[in-house]
Amino acid sequence: MERYQKKAILKDLKKKMVLLSGPRQAGKTTLSKMIAKEHKSSVYLTYDRLEDRKIILDEGWLESTELIILDEIHKMPEWKNYLKGLYDTKSSFQKILVTGSARLEIFNRVGDSLAGRYFLHRLMPLSPAECEKVNQKYTIDKFLQRGGFPEPFLAESLIYANRWRLQYVDSLLRVDVLDFENIQNLNAIKLLFEMLKERVGSPISYSSIAQDLAVSPNTVKKYIQILEALYIVFRVTPFSKNIARSLLKEPKIYFFDTGLVKGNSGIKFENLVATCLLKHIMAKIDYKAEMYSLNYLHTKEKHEVDFALVKDDKIEKIIEVKNRNHTISKNLYYFKEKYNLTAIQVVKELKREKMQNGIKVMRGLNFLKNLEL
Repeated sequence: MERYQKKAILKDLKKKMVLLSGPRQAGKTTLSKMIAKEHKSSVYLTYDRLEDRKIILDEGWLESTELIILDEIHKMPEWKNYLKGLYDTKSSFQKILVTGSARLEIFNRVGDSLAGRYFLHRLMPLSPAECEKVNQKYTIDKFLQRGGFPEPFLAESLIYANRWRLQYVDSLLRVDVLDFENIQNLNAIKLLFEMLKERVGSPISYSSIAQDLAVSPNTVKKYIQILEALYIVFRVTPFSKNIARSLLKEPKIYFFDTGLVKGNSGIKFENLVATCLLKHIMAKIDYKAEMYSLNYLHTKEKHEVDFALVKDDKIEKIIEVKNRNHTISKNLYYFKEKYNLTAIQVVKELKREKMQNGIKVMRGLNFLKNLEL
């Protein structure tokens, strides 16, 4: 299937280098090769392959090559300086597409050697909104069973999708984590991974997990940061105008692959909504340069709402997720009334949408498929 971001990437390649990041097997290689077909000549090289690595170091492609695709280049020492030199000396007709399964935007915070030379695109797993855009059939239950990664989602059978996931997890924990950083206690990070799968949507205490793993809270925090950097999980922090204070509060953890989540249908649906909202705000940031963040609301009195879409440090709307319950959430109503916020209750299984007490109650399908990309 064709990805919705293809046209935007082709447009940006005419202006600057494009950095395409996202989870492993989210479809970056497939999308890159589709983009290559739009050019007269192209070369695809991955730093993970020894033969390709020599060509990369020597810049050994033909001078007539129109599109240069470099995969996993962030594993190369001094990779930013390499790309800077490559971009600054390339022929005017040449285009550069850089892909990677780690969060390239995190690496780029160190130094400014690529400043002004690239556009960042983040390719996330499929969502109902993207399926609508490219006319791909889907159901919410299919997303809950298989997640949004293209291969298991498009597979003919659920058995194949489950087999894919076993190999995917093994590759993430046995190869990617070790490639990313020298981990002394691999068993601890594997156990943390399993624990997080059962704690989706709940505030995470680093100290509590540290006791269970027999490691320090700082080690737990470091391991979660590694899982984040590799696009395995993402954190949703409590909203606070003071960003430093917000980061110190307990985050909630969600998985990019909803198929990994352990729990009932309601927890899996909340994870799906989280991934779709994250994809929504990433598109706002990457394509419209609008400053968005995804947070949740929590008070000392334990009033809590699942999600808050925040623009320029101001809450745009708050969202509570339910599996079947259409009764207005007391906490959602509390925040809506106290702070005069736009509030939506998203329900997976709902017979009739309604507006009640100023709160919109929406079917999960309608809410997710209409999120802007």
